[in-house]
Amino acid sequence: MAHWLNLGQNFKVNTKKYPDNLALKDQDRSFTYRQTNERVNRLADRLLYMGIRKGDKIAVLLENSIEIVELYLAAAKTGIIIVPINFRLVGREIEYIVNNSDAMAIFVHEQFTGTLNQIRGELGNIDPERYFVVGQCAEGFREYEAFIGEGSPEEPDCDVKPSDTWVLIYTSGTTGKPKGVLRSHESHIAYYILNAVDFGFTGKDICLNVMPLCHINSVYFTFTFLYLGASVYIHPALSFKTEEVLEIIEREKITFISLIPTHYNLILSASGKGRDRDLSSIRKLLCSSAPVRQKMKMEIMDFFPGVQLYEAYGSTEAGIVTILKPEEQLRKLGSIGCESFGTDLVKILDEKGREVPCGQIGEIYSRGPMLFDGYYKLPDKTAGSFRGEYFSAGDMGRKDEDGFFYIVDRRDNMIITGGENVYPSELEEVIGCLDSVYDCACIGIADEKWGEKVVAVVVPGSGLDEDQLSEIITERCKTNLARFKRPKEIIFIKHEEMPRTATGKILHRKLRETFNRTENTKE
Repeated sequence: MAHWLNLGQNFKVNTKKYPDNLALKDQDRSFTYRQTNERVNRLADRLLYMGIRKGDKIAVLLENSIEIVELYLAAAKTGIIIVPINFRLVGREIEYIVNNSDAMAIFVHEQFTGTLNQIRGELGNIDPERYFVVGQCAEGFREYEAFIGEGSPEEPDCDVKPSDTWVLIYTSGTTGKPKGVLRSHESHIAYYILNAVDFGFTGKDICLNVMPLCHINSVYFTFTFLYLGASVYIHPALSFKTEEVLEIIEREKITFISLIPTHYNLILSASGKGRDRDLSSIRKLLCSSAPVRQKMKMEIMDFFPGVQLYEAYGSTEAGIVTILKPEEQLRKLGSIGCESFGTDLVKILDEKGREVPCGQIGEIYSRGPMLFDGYYKLPDKTAGSFRGEYFSAGDMGRKDEDGFFYIVDRRDNMIITGGENVYPSELEEVIGCLDSVYDCACIGIADEKWGEKVVAVVVPGSGLDEDQLSEIITERCKTNLARFKRPKEIIFIKHEEMPRTATGKILHRKLRETFNRTENTKE
């Protein structure tokens, strides 16, 4: 039987092969593979000494940092299951994940100790001695560096199989309460190897990570590079400052970054020193989590001359499902690409599970080695997301005659108005490409006449007042959309009022909740 090396075991091998190569770096510190491996071993030793064993869970409420990477690696070496928690969550949301996951210890950054102390009395599964803080020590917490300093630098003696669970990661909850996604070591190994082929990554790459390491996107890409023996620069996710990020790219000779459209918007608005930086080291860029419009693509490729731009579609559960490669960016505008390397097949199915013809809309299902093992404690939800061996994250799409796929929208975001189906992404493309629109989201709000009325929630750009912009949007929709698809109302909000997940996806559900309440209040 083939036995894949998990990330922890492979890191030990890379330490032998590249002991003095840079593994991890941040603003203040840098660690070689040898140094990182020793720190991880000390952490693993202390976790085991504390009585945490293979299959037990540890929760981490940490900003992007070298420490969270070490915790992932220590979990990989010991068979302990890591539970990353989105640091943007508040008390009750954190309490739910910690308790639902059965976590037996928790590691937090110093800025989150106050949040955790508010719910500490509700976390009955965590012993008082198993609260740890990264950064300045706080009452009731054990200091991280002192904790690992007591550990042994020797490799832990643990039997961790490829099929064992490594990560229990909770979905961002775009459609409701987050679900715990169980992911094995082998599903991540498949990701690292298959996507290294698809993207052409090597051990010579230097990745800049600015996406939250509590999210699967960063877990995928950060550890792909460590699996290959490459280098990763860790940058805090909460402090994305354009000029600082561009300075890091120039100084560290970064070759790859995974970003979302929000980040690209910020970069493209750079002025002064930002636009004078030498960014020639960047070979590849990824954009994920939301569609990239043609105008932005052209601006990205102009800002980073010679760069290879990739787009990817996937999910926490399925890994990367499709990739749109650089050579297809302008030929297949709006597409999410074809099946990623190693993904067996992507199908577009109707509500009865039948494949639909090219060009018709259905639900996207996929099968491949990156798939998750199920939702924690939710067997019915697990079963309900599969048709046979094929999984769906609930996205609607279509396929063209060349085999390229297109996202239409999330099943749960679809608007039914006057008996007609309206997909918000179509409206958002029409409205969002206006220079005077910074961002937009379209939702359905309860309406007595239509069942749901189409509403455009718009973040204005600059230069026009709301009446002028409303008129421009209305005229554009008249020209480009059937009558039933056009918004019956336009609502303007500020940029910071647009609700998003940690990776920048707009939370249509939150908008629906907000504005449905507003409508009810009016009545």
